[in-house]
Amino acid sequence: MAAPVRWFVMLCAGALALAAVPCLAAGAADSDSVTVLVTYHSLSGSTEKMARAVAEGARAVPGVRVVLKRVGEVTGPDLFSSDAVIVGSPVYWSNMSGEVKTFFDNWQFKFGVFPEFKMRNKVGAAFATGGQVSGGKEVTMLTILAAMLGNQMIVVSGGGAFGASATTEGDSPGIDDKELADARDLGRRVAEVAAIIKRGARNNSKE
Repeated sequence: MAAPVRWFVMLCAGALALAAVPCLAAGAADSDSVTVLVTYHSLSGSTEKMARAVAEGARAVPGVRVVLKRVGEVTGPDLFSSDAVIVGSPVYWSNMSGEVKTFFDNWQFKFGVFPEFKMRNKVGAAFATGGQVSGGKEVTMLTILAAMLGNQMIVVSGGGAFGASATTEGDSPGIDDKELADARDLGRRVAEVAAIIKRGARNNSKE
């Protein structure tokens, strides 16, 4: 092969190799990425405001993709493609709202998570908003976490002992900066834990 032709072939091969590098890097990044589903029910807008702060906190973790949806909009693929699910509810009569309860009921009757435990080892967390200081926010978060534990998920807290919460009436009309910061802390911690678990599972599969 003549020298000019050989030089041209080598140059083209080098260019193709360099062009492939970003594609390989992107593929690696995709395999390392974590998907966090933040879902909620909200009538007054308070729980939605907290949900957006939770999503903001999760997005602050590198390599995290956040899906933010109302509970009635969540699909089976949303659940099964997620690495973590964070559920928020207003407090209705010291418990989760009916819409959030229906969302969990749909895991079985609509999405078919059981008997295979399709949500097993995904990370779960909860947040809640309520009018009064002791009107049932902790009970609401615990019932959300109980539903997740029943599906063999790995539940974590953040922003508080059981999750993030906000008081929206009385001496605390609306959601303040501290409560929004707690919501962001919850989202960030869930994303970080989900990343650790996903990385560990991937390393174990290589052994």
